[in-house]
Amino acid sequence: MNLKPLGNHIILTVADKETTTALGIIIPDTADKERPERGTVVAVGPGKLLENGTRQVIDVKAGDEIVFKKYAPDEIELKSPTGESKKYLVVNADEVMAIIEK
Repeated sequence: MNLKPLGNHIILTVADKETTTALGIIIPDTADKERPERGTVVAVGPGKLLENGTRQVIDVKAGDEIVFKKYAPDEIELKSPTGESKKYLVVNADEVMAIIEK
């Protein structure tokens, strides 16, 4: 990945929500137009620069699964050198509500 978040931004990936009914019918995530509220942290910025010259501590790290506000993230799409594209979400650390512990 060629993305390095700045300030208090966090880059996430979201798993596809493909579900299967009892009869075996697969319903793709495109059938549900709701925005995601959960994601896996890929990269974390250094934290917001405060007035006293220090950085705000961000409580999440790469690999954490988090819950964030539904309409908070911005979606970006990057293409790899092979031409494959992948979607990422960028969210502000203040919009993260919880870490899902396993």
